[in-house]
Amino acid sequence: MNGPVTLFRESPEDPFSVTGAASAVLDHRGTVVGWGERAETLLGHRAEEIIGRSAAEVLLAPGDRDHVLDAVAACLECRGWFGIVPVVRADGDRVLLGVRARCVTRGSPDCEWFLVAAPAEAVIQWETDRSVLDGLFRRSPIGLAEHAPDLTVLRVNRPIARIGGVSAEQARGHRIGDFLVEEDARTIDDRLRQVLETGRPMIFTEQSCRLRADPARERFVSVSAFRMEDSEGQVLGVTQLVEDVTERHRARRRLALLDDAGARIGTTLDVTATARELTEVVVPALADCVSVDLLEPVSRGEEPSQDGLGPVRRTAAKSVVARSEQVQYPVGELIHFAPHTPQGTCLAEVRPVLVSHIEGIDGLSAVAHERARQAQEIGVHSVMLLPLAARGLVLGLVTLWRARHPEPFEDDDLTLAGEFAARAAVCIDNARRYTREHHAALNLQCRLLPAELPDLPAVDVAHQYIPAGAVAGVGGDWFDVIPLSGARVALVVGDVIGHGVDAAATMGRLRTAVHTLADLDMEPEEVLSHLDDLVHRLAAEQEANARDFPNDQVTGASCLYAVYDPVSRCCSVARAGHPPMAVVTPDGKAGFPDLPAGPPLGLGGLPFEAMEFDLPEGSLLALFTNGLIQTPCHDVDEALELLTAELSATTRPLAETARNVVDALLPARPTDDVALLIARTRVLASERVATWTLPAEASAASQARALMNDQLSAWQLEEMAFTTELIVSELVTNAYRYAGGPVTLRLIRGPCLICEVSDSSSTSPHLRRARSTDEGGRGLFLVAQLTERWGTRYGREGKTVWTEQALPTTAPAGAGVPGVSG
Repeated sequence: MNGPVTLFRESPEDPFSVTGAASAVLDHRGTVVGWGERAETLLGHRAEEIIGRSAAEVLLAPGDRDHVLDAVAACLECRGWFGIVPVVRADGDRVLLGVRARCVTRGSPDCEWFLVAAPAEAVIQWETDRSVLDGLFRRSPIGLAEHAPDLTVLRVNRPIARIGGVSAEQARGHRIGDFLVEEDARTIDDRLRQVLETGRPMIFTEQSCRLRADPARERFVSVSAFRMEDSEGQVLGVTQLVEDVTERHRARRRLALLDDAGARIGTTLDVTATARELTEVVVPALADCVSVDLLEPVSRGEEPSQDGLGPVRRTAAKSVVARSEQVQYPVGELIHFAPHTPQGTCLAEVRPVLVSHIEGIDGLSAVAHERARQAQEIGVHSVMLLPLAARGLVLGLVTLWRARHPEPFEDDDLTLAGEFAARAAVCIDNARRYTREHHAALNLQCRLLPAELPDLPAVDVAHQYIPAGAVAGVGGDWFDVIPLSGARVALVVGDVIGHGVDAAATMGRLRTAVHTLADLDMEPEEVLSHLDDLVHRLAAEQEANARDFPNDQVTGASCLYAVYDPVSRCCSVARAGHPPMAVVTPDGKAGFPDLPAGPPLGLGGLPFEAMEFDLPEGSLLALFTNGLIQTPCHDVDEALELLTAELSATTRPLAETARNVVDALLPARPTDDVALLIARTRVLASERVATWTLPAEASAASQARALMNDQLSAWQLEEMAFTTELIVSELVTNAYRYAGGPVTLRLIRGPCLICEVSDSSSTSPHLRRARSTDEGGRGLFLVAQLTERWGTRYGREGKTVWTEQALPTTAPAGAGVPGVSG
């Protein structure tokens, strides 16, 4: 108040305002003794015409008079009355007026009546509005509070009094901060003050509401507010409507968490990642600390025990509470829960355990065991344990703690956490099953790939095999380095269509077939032709078995087969639907030879073509599968540029080059298997190779022995002369006897002593055991006994029979290492 008197302008909506209502005064007999100007305007009766006359006779119609007088008589006991009265205007029209009558006295025993009247429509509307206001304060389920401009409480209704924990009378004169915790009260005060200052209403703002008397219980209210003003616009305060929406808020939050869990749990087929996703969904939305413990076999992707018993391994954990690591076991630790503990009960009986209120150190000892004291220090007061079970198998359990969050876990929280656990359990079981299959396929793949590559005189090699990520699974990519006769080497890279165990098994069959064909010393195009026939037959077998094995993958593959000769520096390459290999010369120039493409393996009946080219010593060959260059990170052209850039650094070690290629081209989780084989060519020095052409005459064998003995003396291998002489004599004699034409003898000193005899015949010698009566047939048997390996390879103009002998352990220094120039 600014002074002793406070003035208000009457509202134009008030039907009984001075400017809107008619007034009259009646004496105790009902005679009109006073008549207002508004009454004359409203009813048409002038004051001089109606004063002194009976109001009932002038203003009431004969048919209404008795009813009105009876109603008025019934209200006399209250010394006043209020109602709708039919009144006759001066022009004879009958109108309805809302009339209020109050008894007044002038010092005599008789009383007079002061009447105020207004049109019935306005009065009824006013009464309806008053009833709404009365209902808001007395019967509405929504809380209503009136605040003065200084935000003290003027009036509250019963619902908001219940929220505040006081009666409506006790709330008057207090502030919000007297009932709510400081943080929540300050937020509401700030918003109400903003409504007071700006006049803009606040609509449906959700707000935390914690009482000072019970700060652990968190409520949520929906608040709307508007500024109160009088008819002149003077601010009278602010009114807020408050609805308790705690249950609705929690239900909405639970639905949001379930939706979030559906999107975030199970995004990978990895057991550990799935457990970690569960912890990220739960904390801090539902719990302050959470841990996921899986039975030991499950953590390895194996089948758990049917009874759910056994040690568990802490697979994932998350907390927002300081020093929680003092209570929780670290990730990776093996834990043994006794059967009588809540954890043991949860696993054995496959049922959730809820401990809403943990009482004292004894209560904590039941769930935190030897770490109960630390749990008490960080404020743990509520815990839930839920089993992880799917498809009839117990996989582990989830433990949820509350320490910082003041409210204890409730049954609704247990239901929500159970939904999380059920979804996570199915995803973990899927991941476990996939992990088991993935490990089986990966182990099969790794066992079928070469464990160690041989040290060969032809090439220096390095390799990389990168299995596909979890989604795609292990594929059928492979590589091989196969030593051939004459110090040559076969470099092989292939790719089987599909993924999983089927692809790995098919890869193993093809790799075995390549080894067999390589031992036959076939040309690259012939090797691919035989592989094509094999893949075609495998596809036919799978098609025939499709009824019994409907999920079998269709067999198909690609392959690149290269043969390098370190003596001639010639490289012969053929490919079947495979990316071409990269060639980098010693000066760093990289390129991709335009090799004939050839169809993929398995189409059948189509020819393959090989390409030959000479390589300078120290050239780099890179054979790879398409997973290296077909990635989401790069298009093919960009990948090939990156590949050549990494290969051009020819001075780096091969193993480092192979790693750099993989790092530059592949993402962290490749979508396809990758096999990479890098080889640096070597050349056998001329002093380690001796070649002679012998005439087709009877003295060829003796000439061969003499030449051989001289060469072994030059190589300081005289102790090998006797056995080598027998071998050379037998091979040259057979060539002279059965082939005709000149004979070529070649000796190669590498890791072993290689002897080759070539002729123009295509007849293959066969090893047999001679009978006692046979005069011959023991030569090749003798050769086989004196050598480590022997065999025959065919060329375009004849054949070559070759043998390999181990060098003596007393050979001169360097005799047992690859004899390469440079």
